[in-house]
Amino acid sequence: MASERLRFDGWIAGVGTASGTRLVVGHWPRSPFGAFSDVMVEHPDGVRVLLAPSARIAEFVAATYRFDRIQVVPVAVTGTRTLWRVEAGPLSLRLRAGRPSAPGRLLSAVPAPLVRSPHWAALCDVPARLLLPGVRTLGRAGPGRREWYGARGLRPVVAADAVLDGVDLGPLAPLDPPVAFGFGSAPRTPSLVRVTTTVELGAAAR
Repeated sequence: MASERLRFDGWIAGVGTASGTRLVVGHWPRSPFGAFSDVMVEHPDGVRVLLAPSARIAEFVAATYRFDRIQVVPVAVTGTRTLWRVEAGPLSLRLRAGRPSAPGRLLSAVPAPLVRSPHWAALCDVPARLLLPGVRTLGRAGPGRREWYGARGLRPVVAADAVLDGVDLGPLAPLDPPVAFGFGSAPRTPSLVRVTTTVELGAAAR
């Protein structure tokens, strides 16, 4: 049987906090599951938690990435292009993004068909590793799955505040150490990335 490719078009925000807790928010206006958002949390002790808006999405994401705990909770991302408000069960996050960086302006000029190509992702993987330690653009994602990212824009996150389980996580900090949900991390510098993500399911994973 042929493989199946599922595309997710939206944004990924990755931020660290002074507490050592790191947060990665996916906001997907267009996906095979319809519009949704999810949050991946990695605690200072390495415990990884998924906050997903439905059991169906939780099952798919958990089969693609690695988590120690999964919580199905309401997840909402609201605001503007540069001001985000994220409410996800025990998490409340506010973040502010700055103007597009020079690499971000270059990425916005990449044609959409190229962004979706695994060959383009493979070509970008080496410079991404060199320029953004921890970042990968192509790799294996769970049994029988392959995934690649095509960035279409990049803005630095310049301010953020987060409360998790009633505890203030402190001011914005680098996303360090890299998160360990999958084959790659979000950038160490807190960032908001416009991205098209493709997950390829082999016959055994469908």
